[in-house]
Amino acid sequence: MQTNTVSTPFSVPVARVGAPIVTGDVELEPDICWQAMHSRDRRFDGRFYVAAVTTGIYCRPICPVPFAKPNNIALFPCAAAAEAAGYRPCRRCHPESSPGTPAWQGTSAVVSRALRLIWEGALDSNSVDELAERVGIGSRQLRRLFIQHLGVPPIKIASTHRVHFARNLIEQTDMSMAEISLNAGFKSLRQFNHAVLTIAGQSPTDLRRLRETSAVSSRRGEFVMRLLYRPPFNWPALVAFLKPRATPGVELVDDNSYQRTVESDGGAGVIDVRHDQENACLVVRIALPKYRGLLRVVERVRRVFDLAADPLQIASHLSRDPRLKPLLDAQSGLRVPGVWDGFEVAVRAALGQRLTVVDSNAAAGKLVRNFGRPIETSVDGLTHLFPRPEDLANADLAPLGIAKTSAASINALARALCTKEFTFESSRTLQETISRLRAIEGVGEEMAHYIAMRACGEPDAFPWTDEIPTSPDQLRSLAEEWRPWRAYAAMHLWFATEGFANYDAHS
Repeated sequence: MQTNTVSTPFSVPVARVGAPIVTGDVELEPDICWQAMHSRDRRFDGRFYVAAVTTGIYCRPICPVPFAKPNNIALFPCAAAAEAAGYRPCRRCHPESSPGTPAWQGTSAVVSRALRLIWEGALDSNSVDELAERVGIGSRQLRRLFIQHLGVPPIKIASTHRVHFARNLIEQTDMSMAEISLNAGFKSLRQFNHAVLTIAGQSPTDLRRLRETSAVSSRRGEFVMRLLYRPPFNWPALVAFLKPRATPGVELVDDNSYQRTVESDGGAGVIDVRHDQENACLVVRIALPKYRGLLRVVERVRRVFDLAADPLQIASHLSRDPRLKPLLDAQSGLRVPGVWDGFEVAVRAALGQRLTVVDSNAAAGKLVRNFGRPIETSVDGLTHLFPRPEDLANADLAPLGIAKTSAASINALARALCTKEFTFESSRTLQETISRLRAIEGVGEEMAHYIAMRACGEPDAFPWTDEIPTSPDQLRSLAEEWRPWRAYAAMHLWFATEGFANYDAHS
């Protein structure tokens, strides 16, 4: 991002509106940013942030308050970069509640993995050196990549994320400040109060007093939160994909909701996710015996529903291929469904259900009943937690009627995770992820790509299906021009199954 040093009350470098903002592999020119701001286009929400040099406030591009004149505006690729430059979040549009920055997507797999770990609390009690080790590079290189793609170092991203999550809890819940401090990953209430006051310019108590909307109604012992997304968002397509793959006893999916059992910090409970199209958000209800791991729970929900995706950027790239454009037009806002737990989707893949809809639910149900942990919930049909790797590493699965090859693959996957021979976030590139997965017994290339797509959040993973009337080699060759968003192309091809007969791979 280009910057110019200007005279401001903060004496900091800012990016004037004349400099393009780079988000992923796309540059947002100033004219595009200005049009998005003028029209309050929700599709650009979270793609960049707008700061007023004269007031020291930064906003989302959909802020209802009139923006400053172009000469007094600075643009930033993420909220943390704006705050690092000395700007405070707007009290009207609440930048902390935006869908999140996609500035890193499609550029650095290392940054994307590190960000997912940060969002799940990797820097709450560990150092940047330990984070760098988990993603397989040196800490100096990790800091350099963060500066290059986001404009700020990892520790600033983590600090901003904690404060923003805490502010969402202040605005949306009636939790006490002590509970919010603990759940947002702060080491003490004093640290929490100081961080919120520094970034927001007001104490947590003042923010609670000034909130414009009341907390979402909830039942006793239940936490509720709104998670925003960047439109368009194709909820029907998501549930159409998840429904036939729902694991009996663990997941329930219908047209209106996604429910499942979860485990967090040793406590078992249930989440319930529903779509609120009018407010462009998902309403998430979480019932757990304790909420210390709440930030990680919320981030996993974001991952399951791919809320960080930038559909505008992805569609712009994929629509360059005339073969894909009709599919993109037919299913705009299609996301890549993530998973609550990587091991769970790997086991389901080993049982035979990947992009094709093969009925492996009966086998999965037997696996859950025999090796999963039974729990009591208030939802009929949600009875177990999915088995852990240690439960299946040496399990005899033959009595369950599971094929010998599938059983061997499940055992091998479980052992690899138990010994840390493979983890879902340690590889630096997609190719390294695929290579490590394929080293596990029974994991072929298609299965490895499917696991990488859903469990590792790899936007360029490319599982294919036998239903497409062309060979895998021909399809992979065609897909080269879809990089770095091949996973989204795969989802469009899957959803257009009925149109495969009209797909001309050679046109």
